[in-house]
Amino acid sequence: MGLGGSPTRTENPNVSTTTVGIIGTGSVGAGVARLAVDAGLEVVLANSRGPETLTALIAGLGDQARAATPAEAARAADLVLAAVPLSVHERLPRAELAGKTVIDPMNYVPTPAWRSAELDGDELTSSGLVQRHLADSRVVKAFHSIGPKQLLDLRLPTGAPDRTALPLSGDDPAAKAEVAALLDALGFDAVDLGGLADSWRGEPNTPLYCMPYVGTPPADLSVPELVAWVQAAPGVPVSAARVEDLAAAAVRGPAGFRL
Repeated sequence: MGLGGSPTRTENPNVSTTTVGIIGTGSVGAGVARLAVDAGLEVVLANSRGPETLTALIAGLGDQARAATPAEAARAADLVLAAVPLSVHERLPRAELAGKTVIDPMNYVPTPAWRSAELDGDELTSSGLVQRHLADSRVVKAFHSIGPKQLLDLRLPTGAPDRTALPLSGDDPAAKAEVAALLDALGFDAVDLGGLADSWRGEPNTPLYCMPYVGTPPADLSVPELVAWVQAAPGVPVSAARVEDLAAAAVRGPAGFRL
């Protein structure tokens, strides 16, 4: 955070990443893979079901993408996106991710099958939980506050007047700069919200989570209808200044997205 507790914009150096590993091939992982391939990067994708289940996704992405196991994707990549449910974060390959910058897009969704007393009690953030498991990695929270469709809709070249900004958080300045450079290559500005302890400012139950990137929904939607509307809505550009304002205005409340 900047002076006075306000977020600060991250300056993006020239991107040095050439290979992005993606563990988890749901809508977030597949969306970031599309952006990375379109930006000229190599992508190594993995899921829990095995490389043979990724044939169609790889074919759609083209020659810059290949399938692997999670451990292989971690070893092969300069940067790794861990796009898995938070409830299974302890299955991430800790040894192979040691020394790597790991992007965490996970949000806390408590269910009858899994919840965390530490997160419910605001004892730490979800990214703090991930960093504890990946103790030898550099965790950076990003890609968590915007839907996959809006991510694809809103990418623009560096310097475009309506370019959208995304928040990031992390405890390692070099890792944050690395992720900011990747965001720049993929079509977005970055706003640094501070350390992992401040990452809640862009998570569910805050003004920065999802809604600024889709605008105002129709009235009287049920929760499932609202989720479906957000998933399908065209993207609305959000400036870095707007991200800063929304993050600074956030008040910490109950953790987690609840259906």
